[in-house]
Amino acid sequence: MGEKILLKGNELLAEAAVRAGCRFFAGYPITPQNEIPEYMSWRLPQSGGVFIQAESELAAINMLFGASAAGTRCMTSSSSPGISLKQEGISYIAAAELPCVIVNMQRGGPGLGNIRASQADYFQSVKGGGHGDYRLIVLAPGTLQEVYNLTMNAFDYADFWRNPVLILGDGILAQMAEPVEMEPYLPLMDIPTKDYVLDGCRGRAPRVIKTLILHPNIGLVVHNQNLQTKYRKIEKAIQLCEDYQTADAEIVIAGYGITGRIAKGAVKMARKKGIRAGLLRPISLWPFPRETFMKTAQTAKQFLVVEMSEGQFIEDVKLAIECRRSVEFLGQGGGWYPTQEVILEKIEHMAAQAKGGR
Repeated sequence: MGEKILLKGNELLAEAAVRAGCRFFAGYPITPQNEIPEYMSWRLPQSGGVFIQAESELAAINMLFGASAAGTRCMTSSSSPGISLKQEGISYIAAAELPCVIVNMQRGGPGLGNIRASQADYFQSVKGGGHGDYRLIVLAPGTLQEVYNLTMNAFDYADFWRNPVLILGDGILAQMAEPVEMEPYLPLMDIPTKDYVLDGCRGRAPRVIKTLILHPNIGLVVHNQNLQTKYRKIEKAIQLCEDYQTADAEIVIAGYGITGRIAKGAVKMARKKGIRAGLLRPISLWPFPRETFMKTAQTAKQFLVVEMSEGQFIEDVKLAIECRRSVEFLGQGGGWYPTQEVILEKIEHMAAQAKGGR
């Protein structure tokens, strides 16, 4: 058993990264993720790593390109507007098939927005926010225990698939504190040798990172095809989802991250009132757990999507169930967040409508 420690979400994520072998961090301050670089500023040097407060978000993401190309486990973190500034660099890293971990503790938008928690960066995260046809592996923790565990897993996914991994949190997860079991780091899988890194060429031919050269004519087409083949393999390998009380559920709530956690409480309250409700909480947002959603759609009668935005995640829910069931929405942007009581009220309304329609 590991030690149990009380830490804020940002600090916990940083500690998990260090324990997973992260030895390079570059970032730039922005609320509500500032405790991550602050924690890394003393913890990384203590562990033999390097911390850099970059001059900008653009500089930070490009520093990750260099660190990853040299074979180092590396990470950056920011919040919504800062992640927007990193998009070109993220696209380059994905094109070069370099592993790294990127953290987004979302805040209200659009524009500069506010520092309240939000989930309005869903499209940016799972659809590819930068140019070109690329994908990030996107993980959405709903508890601080998952923040700790998924951060460690993120570095393994990144190295194994040679792909950037995005941890998508929010201001609530970033700033809340709860006790967490600090289990020692254990790799998820056997990580292949990094035979692509630029670590000198004495005794062998020089290496070149793919995106540093212009692909001749058909070359970029072939490279894109190879990337898509890899993404299809990732889709088969990673589909993470919490399935709670859906076996007999007539109304299924779909929510990720902190809204999924709040919705779970609403499901428990609904069950006490005799309403057969359940919850699907995707933990991997890309790849999306389509199979779990499709299976549940065969028995559930209605879906309710709850998200802290004006409606983005709902599109993937509809696609996953192929519009076989009605899908209602509860959400707002700009820093709104739901309570269990608000979700329960919506569930009761849906149940009453369904009963009246019989």
